[in-house]
This record gives sequence, structure tokens and C-alpha cells, in this order.
Amino acid sequence: MFKHSTSRYTAVAIALHWAIAALIIFMIWLGWNMEENETRYQLHKSIGITILLLTVARVVWRMLNPPPALPADMKPLEKTASHYVHVGLYALMILMPLLGWVLVSVSKFQVPTVLFGTVSWPNLPFLSGLRGNELVHAIIETLHSKGAWVIIALLALHVAGALKHEFSAEEGVLKRMIPGLFGKTQPPAAPARGFFIAFGSAALLFALIAAGPVLAQSGGVSGKSAPPPPEPEAAVATSETAAAEPNWTVDYTKSEIRFSGTHEGNAFSGTFKDWTADVAFFPDAVETSDVRVQVQTGTATTGKKLYNDSLRAPEWFDVSNHPVATVHLTDFARTDTGYTATASMRLKNQTVTTPLTFTLDIKGDVATLSGEARFDRKVLNIGQISDPNAEWVSDEVTVTVTGEATRK
Repeated sequence: MFKHSTSRYTAVAIALHWAIAALIIFMIWLGWNMEENETRYQLHKSIGITILLLTVARVVWRMLNPPPALPADMKPLEKTASHYVHVGLYALMILMPLLGWVLVSVSKFQVPTVLFGTVSWPNLPFLSGLRGNELVHAIIETLHSKGAWVIIALLALHVAGALKHEFSAEEGVLKRMIPGLFGKTQPPAAPARGFFIAFGSAALLFALIAAGPVLAQSGGVSGKSAPPPPEPEAAVATSETAAAEPNWTVDYTKSEIRFSGTHEGNAFSGTFKDWTADVAFFPDAVETSDVRVQVQTGTATTGKKLYNDSLRAPEWFDVSNHPVATVHLTDFARTDTGYTATASMRLKNQTVTTPLTFTLDIKGDVATLSGEARFDRKVLNIGQISDPNAEWVSDEVTVTVTGEATRK
């Protein structure tokens, strides 16, 4: 026979209770210790969304599996206080992640959210008109930060109440949430039910939201009701002079355009997966050579999803409005170590000119090239909202080109 008649919570409710509690405590610490740390900032957002989804599952589970009644010897006032503390905690477990989501959505910096470095999480689309609004951002930031203190206060009341009832003359409650540690309990009053409904609801919510960026990237969903037609970057680049007839065919399987720089002091690099080049190169009259390259900026890949998503954003490549970058190579000349040319790159209505130095090894009808150019992202207006002073990302970006082409 059981010493107490108290029924315990279901195993799922117990697991959710302690998982969410641990995440909340860690989140509070993380929120106070993530200044100027992009990794912790992304982790903070990832855990916040996790708490939101687990809370959805917990609320649905609680509706399908009502918790055991409070001890009969608990005073009415204490029962009322316990009820409102629980209501407050549940409300904040939903409200705090939502406030954080709103805060990110209205921020002028627009740093993408990538959950645990894997899943792109969109900003709230209906708040796009408030993006960069400093007043709204300040209000939401205050609510979000002060909400942490409210959670701390409610957690303290919750813990104090549980300890008081456990170690006073009343029948304790901790045994219901920690079976076996503070005494035995009876099984839940009714068999547990609704596992797939509870976690399926959370999973469905996650899938519907996370699918947005995937569909948008593939062209299935647009974040704008009527996006303006992309600027004809290629037309702009080719309007100045007529292109020479290409006399080399690029082997794209053996060619690469790579960019590199530093982020938070760490080196990064990436490549463009989709680009084309019209090559008119004349070894015996290099000064008449002409090369025109078109790069699909949305195909930039770095091996890190946060970087990939950031590069597609408006303040970086602005892929939705400027999907193509062009490079026009002119003024070719021989040097003691190889060749040089003038590279004029046009991106987001900005044009910057820089030297390209390269070597070229021609054997028969096959040419192998290796070259390098350096661009200043300030001149190209890239990343000038979130990082105008190069505190995070280096101003100078190195572009290296390697490849092979066959003479026509």
C-alpha cells in the first residue's frame, strides 16, 4: 500500500517539466552572457524556439492529461497562488520566445536565425514594415529583458511553494514530479494519451514555419507581395563596349570562383556554384582580350548555413533584387610573373574596379588559370548596416579564380 494517496504526473509531463525548466535556466544565463558572441546569440535564439515548441507540446499534453489534484490539506489561498504562478509561467514560456522572435524581426541588423546551425528560421513577415524602427525595437527589447526577471520571480515562488509543502506538515508535492525521491506515489489517475497529438502539434508548427525559407529560396514563396523585377546587371555591364567573340570554352567542372575573408577573427571561404564566363583571350595580343563573367549570387556556399543565409540577405548580396553580379575583365597585360587585368565588378548597382593578377599555362589548346583579386565590401555596400566598421567581417574580401578552358 502507498503511504500517500497522491497520484503522480505522467512520464511525458515530468520529462517536459524538467527539460523546459533546464532550458529556461540556461537561457537566462545565456541571455546575460552572449554580448558580442555570434555563436551564443544563435544558440539563444535556437533554445528560445525550442522552448516555444516544447511548451506547445506541453500545453496540448496537459489538456489531454490533466495534472493530479493539489493536496487536499493545502490552504485555498495557497491553491489560488499556485494556480496563478503556473498560469504566469505558461504564459511567459510562450510570450518570451515570441518577444524574442519579434525583436529579431524588427531589428535593423537582420542577422538570420539558423536553429542549431541547421534549420533556417524566418522573421515574422507581417513585421517587415517595422524593420529598423528604433522605438518599437526598444520597447520589445525592454519587455523581453524585463520578462526574464518576471520568470525568475515566478520560478522562485514556484520552487519556494514546492519546498514549503514538501517539508511542512502538509502532504508534499515534489514526489509527484520526482517519483521515488521524496516518497512513493500512485500511478496517474488515468492512462496517458495523446502523445502523437501533443508532439505532432509542435512538429507541425515547426514544419510550417521552417518550410517558409525553403520554399522562398526555391521560388515557391515570395516574402514580398510584388517584388520589383531584378536589375539587368548583365545588360549594364555589357552596354559600354561590344564583347569580343569568345574563343575559349570554360570547363566548369574544373573551374572555381572562391571568395574568402575573416569573421570574428576566423578565416572563412566559399564558392559560387553557378556562374558563366565568355572568354576572348588572345595570347599573342593580350591587350585586345575581353572576359565577361556572370555570377548567380544566390548560389554562394560557404559550408556554414548561417553564412549562406546571411549572404542572401538584403544588406549583403540582396539576392531577391540583385540575383546576378557581373565582372568585366579588360586592359590585359603581361608581367614578369604572369598577367594582369582590370576587373570591374558590378553588384547591387555599385561598381568597383580592382586589379586581377593571374598566371596562365597554355599547353596546346588547353589553358589552366590561377588568379586573385581583392575587393572592398564598403565600396560595394555589402554588410554596411550590421557591420560598417568591420568589427565582425573583414572589409577586404579576396576572390580567387582557378580553372581550365579549351581553345575553340
